[in-house]
Amino acid sequence: MAAMWTCTQPKTAKTRCIRPSRKGRNRTNGTTRTRRIDGKRYRWNVQAQRGNQPTTTEEEGLQGEEAAVFDLRQQKTSSWIAFGAILTTSLSAMYVGWLDPHHGYGGKFVHAIEQGWAGGNSEATVVWLLAIFAMVHSGMAAGRKTAEEWVGPRAYRVAFAVASLPLAVAAVVYFIDHRYDGISLWNVRGLPGVHEMVWIMSFVSFLFLYPSTFNILEVAAVDKPKVHLWETGIIRITRHPQMVGQLIWCIAHTIWIGNSFMVVTSAALMAHHLFGCWHGDKRLEERYGSAFTAVKERTSTVPFAAIISGKQKLPDDYYREFLGGPYFAVLAFTLGAYWAHPLMQAASYKLGW
Repeated sequence: MAAMWTCTQPKTAKTRCIRPSRKGRNRTNGTTRTRRIDGKRYRWNVQAQRGNQPTTTEEEGLQGEEAAVFDLRQQKTSSWIAFGAILTTSLSAMYVGWLDPHHGYGGKFVHAIEQGWAGGNSEATVVWLLAIFAMVHSGMAAGRKTAEEWVGPRAYRVAFAVASLPLAVAAVVYFIDHRYDGISLWNVRGLPGVHEMVWIMSFVSFLFLYPSTFNILEVAAVDKPKVHLWETGIIRITRHPQMVGQLIWCIAHTIWIGNSFMVVTSAALMAHHLFGCWHGDKRLEERYGSAFTAVKERTSTVPFAAIISGKQKLPDDYYREFLGGPYFAVLAFTLGAYWAHPLMQAASYKLGW
């Protein structure tokens, strides 16, 4: 018997009883499913027994979207082939135009900043690199709504990536090459348990850093890029997971490296991310209005603060919100990034920025 909806309240303009469809955002768990309708999340039981009509009850008045929803049936092979082609082409172009030691402009850019604006000081150089990235990244985010009206979401996402990605790579490479510069403040690397603590903190930081982007096809502009108002999953813990992840990463690496260069780098990174908290909220409020206000009231910037205060009510099956495909992709990426550390360091040293 096909799954049916039955209402537990009179039908109104905002209360519709519909037949479940594969289209839209559904969560399936054996005999139960969850679906958003008119900004609210509903749960129903899918029963095949004779004569049983599954019932639908309103679980929660969600204003935003369910995060990390991934339905394999909705994926197109052509989209992922296009994603692979775009990724390969982009990385190849960035190597030729930016990273190549002989013909790329990345080394020239970093050298100009270091010798011209920073006077040869590595701490000042990394601040300049991060500041330039922050101005381009946040500046283009601020102008996104207007620019997309002129050139379209896909074209603007490409322009955003072309401007931001090389600057981010320059900052990362310079950090790797110079992370032990500056004045040594402490050295705890030989103490028992420090390495394990730093590893765990770094691992957790990546779990916060990357779930803010749940649809990688939008990142590559294969799917139409959108500004999402996420409300479930890690957003229940903190409305700004990137900032929290960056803070954990900075604390871990500052403990491990223990010098003035790392302190300055962490301060610059956190300044940008704290600004991003305010700026991100501002842009979401302008775009979503009262829906964002409702999400903001039951979430928090400080991790777990909304849960502890009672503003955020966790559903009984909250853990299932972390079982979506994107979270497993983030987990795989996090482990891969750790194992790739020696390769990243070797490549950065070879560039010699």
